[in-house]
Amino acid sequence: MKTSLVVTSNPETLLAVTCNRETRIVQVPVPGFGMVGLGKDIYYRKAKEEGWRARSAFKLLQIDEEFNIFEGVKHVVDLCAAPGSWSQCDWDSTDPSHHMCRDQDLPLIVAIDLQPMAPIEGVIQVQGDITNARTAEVVIRHFDGCKADLVVCDGAPDVTGLHDMDEFVQSQLILAGLTIVTHILKNGGKFIAKIFRGKDTSLLYCQLKLFFTEVTLAKPKSSRNSSIEAFAVCENYSPPEGFNEKDLHRLLEKVGTPSGADDLDCSSGWLEGPNKVYIPFLACGDLSGYDSDRSYPLPKAPDGSYKILDPVQPPIDPPYKRALEMKKASNHGV
Repeated sequence: MKTSLVVTSNPETLLAVTCNRETRIVQVPVPGFGMVGLGKDIYYRKAKEEGWRARSAFKLLQIDEEFNIFEGVKHVVDLCAAPGSWSQCDWDSTDPSHHMCRDQDLPLIVAIDLQPMAPIEGVIQVQGDITNARTAEVVIRHFDGCKADLVVCDGAPDVTGLHDMDEFVQSQLILAGLTIVTHILKNGGKFIAKIFRGKDTSLLYCQLKLFFTEVTLAKPKSSRNSSIEAFAVCENYSPPEGFNEKDLHRLLEKVGTPSGADDLDCSSGWLEGPNKVYIPFLACGDLSGYDSDRSYPLPKAPDGSYKILDPVQPPIDPPYKRALEMKKASNHGV
């Protein structure tokens, strides 16, 4: 019998779902989870107060504070965009006077995700898989006659807890984004992507350096120190001379096998010892500001009450929708 656990809308309980043709709902108390995990997460609260769809908006804003990634930007592609907080940042940070491209009906920003997203002003939404070539073709058609100034990707796989596996899958997601980048990013453009730090980070860094003159790993203040996530800030897109987009993966493999031997796996093993690569790593955001790993007291009204704000935009079709429906049905004795 296989059993999986899904967090319900009540942060102090878990829903146990079994796969033996029967589903049971089990209430399991998780002391303190609700208060520390949600109620006292300062960036979660601030996002709702300031109108952002998710706390991840602060990560992009803090990266912009350090690198000025939105300077002169008119056209943006947001990969793995749901629930849309980075698309909100893209729209707010681009020049309103440039909100139309060559075609007067074409917005500047294209957002892509597997999950549906609620509409955002000025943003074209594409529901698709960025690892699929057809999705890249859709984006390219939207930018017909125009090149993107900036491509951002805050996507991540469903983590397994096996860090090597998670890092590998995440790196493949970034390279899928790089495939789109090579088609639609203008020379001198920028690419921002979430990464998971691990033993092969040096390899990923060297692969990105093939196409960008400046690559820096950044850790925003709003990203928890306990998380292995960081962000690759790639500046000044400069593909190799004579580069053909169809040769991307062959070129990336050469970075992992510099000797050209066919029997070597693409890995970062050769980047150790005398070939060791030192990667620029920068903490960004106000370092004296809010600590994302710390719990802060809830701001209370004079009468001692605290008003809980609803999310700015709840998910349209979340993966846990079925779990919530079952929980609601059980409470009504259905």
